[in-house]
Amino acid sequence: MSAARYAVRVARRGLATAAAHPTATSAAASSAPRAAIPLANIEAQWERLNSEEQVAVHEQLEELQKKNWKELSLAEKKAAYYVSFGPHGPRAPINPPGTTLKVVLGVTGLLAATGAIWVTTRSLAPPPPKTLSKEWQEASNERAKEMRINPIHGISSEGYKGKGFVTEDK
Repeated sequence: MSAARYAVRVARRGLATAAAHPTATSAAASSAPRAAIPLANIEAQWERLNSEEQVAVHEQLEELQKKNWKELSLAEKKAAYYVSFGPHGPRAPINPPGTTLKVVLGVTGLLAATGAIWVTTRSLAPPPPKTLSKEWQEASNERAKEMRINPIHGISSEGYKGKGFVTEDK
């Protein structure tokens, strides 16, 4: 891979790792002399710069960072931070602004539609079968005691205190 392509690839990865690869920066720097790009308000300019200009800014900042940090201006420090850790490249926001509202409204709409379907289904459903009535279930308990169903642990055993076949508490 050529040094220029490698430098562009490093720029696309967010430029944070270029300092670890001195061959890429020295080869790109020796290819052609470039004019210094102003570092003031680099945040506003960064998206409009092409990849070669972004690499040039990164190299310029790399040279500045080799100096004493107390001598750097506030704009240079901000530019160095933005180029290394700014919201671009791999750290660009995944969702654009307003996505949260769309998700909340979509989920609310789906829950409302589901509730409407459930209410409609319940209102159109036939009545429950007669075997689910409490009287029928109590009669089933009496019939089970007469037939001596499950005499050891079940409804016909001595001292049984369970509900038996009764499932409703209405």
